[in-house]
Amino acid sequence: MPSSSSSETPLHVVILPFMAKGHTIPLLHLTRLLFLHRSNIAVTIFTTHANSPFIRQSLHDTKASIIELNFPQKFHPEIPQGVESVDKLPSQSLLVPFCKGTKFLQPEFDTIFRSLRPNVSCLISDVFFPWSLEIAAKLSIPRLDFDGASNSAMVFYDILMTQEFLVDSDDELFSVIPSLPDIKLTKNDIEPEFSNPQPGEHTDFYTEVIMATSKSKGIIRNSFYELEPEFVDYWNRENSPKAWNIGPLCLLATKAVSCAEKPLWIQWLDERLEKGKSVLYVAFGSLAEVTVEQLREIAIGLENSGEHFFWVLRLPEPSIRDEFMSEFEERVKGRGLLVKNQWVDQVGILSHECVNGFMSHCGWNSVLESICESVPLLGFPITADQHLNARMVEEYFRIGVKVVTRNGSVRGFFGSECIENKVKELMDIEGEKGKEMRKNVRIFNEKARNAMVGGGSSWRTLNLLMDEVICNNALF
Repeated sequence: MPSSSSSETPLHVVILPFMAKGHTIPLLHLTRLLFLHRSNIAVTIFTTHANSPFIRQSLHDTKASIIELNFPQKFHPEIPQGVESVDKLPSQSLLVPFCKGTKFLQPEFDTIFRSLRPNVSCLISDVFFPWSLEIAAKLSIPRLDFDGASNSAMVFYDILMTQEFLVDSDDELFSVIPSLPDIKLTKNDIEPEFSNPQPGEHTDFYTEVIMATSKSKGIIRNSFYELEPEFVDYWNRENSPKAWNIGPLCLLATKAVSCAEKPLWIQWLDERLEKGKSVLYVAFGSLAEVTVEQLREIAIGLENSGEHFFWVLRLPEPSIRDEFMSEFEERVKGRGLLVKNQWVDQVGILSHECVNGFMSHCGWNSVLESICESVPLLGFPITADQHLNARMVEEYFRIGVKVVTRNGSVRGFFGSECIENKVKELMDIEGEKGKEMRKNVRIFNEKARNAMVGGGSSWRTLNLLMDEVICNNALF
């Protein structure tokens, strides 16, 4: 796709991705998109030594420059030496200490940033690096936040954190605001540290993030206007800075073409396809922590559903040898495949012809990837914005269903009987609801692809954003 602009003004974009696959991968896709939009552009990506190989491999066929920063070897007593990415943390409770530790990157980053040539036109920084605002402000360079959440989730968070709702319990449903679609929420749909903030490092850090975002020149969102138009309009009418929707970026993902490079799980999916079997893909992201007890309920539900499934698990070392899970794996052999503690190409899996359902934590990347491969979702939200995304999947997009607890609470323990029933509902391709979900996800798939091509809403939005950066930030 050729650039839609004839501008010859040099443009140098610096990208600072957070050290987690779900944050990094969309920015690698954005790098490719920038090269498609402008021939006369330089892109420089900052990362750490341990994260560099993945980024270099992902962008080996582009002109992107990659600069490595020295990450401190020991900055927190509970974070092991050498951990440079969130997925390597021993517990996700250490996320905020890890985020705060990235500030040790700032002196080296600032020094190199000042020396870059050609001069930097703008900085695209993950929201988890609020300290990056300082150097951009000093040099009068626009800082654009990359926010990996949806417009709807950020609107809901903004409203729920600033308004008081008179409900009798944290699980009581209420309507959010009349001008928005009537998606009913509960206080339990957002994390307790936001619905009931307490003094401490979590509140301090997220306050710092919010303040840095408010002083940035714009927010880049990995979404597209046609997916959640009322929420895009609400955000840009009621909040600042402006949100620029330039996705879904997963459409820039490159796919392996060599049969010799097929991993074992793709070969397994090929075998299911040859046998005419429909497969449910099960994955909860690289960061989610699920208890052994909950994993057992999921396993029982999957086994009792009778469906074929491919399950990617992230497990602590002792859990890998769990006797129950080992026996389960043996019982479902031939019908279910388990892959433990390995990173997989999720887009490649969802694009496989035999995959007809996705049981997901409903992280925003996963929702978009599912839409872009026309695969309906079974929401199994765990943390962060996932509860909100799961509600949108079921009630607004109508491209899936979500699990419910035995007592009806948003948070808690999900029983095997619910999982079994929801899996059957999702995978019932010929059922009325199954047909509706698949029809809706195909419609959004087409809209997503149209948004990313020349003349589409996301294509035009990125062109406008880049033009404003080049033309002395006229709208800023």
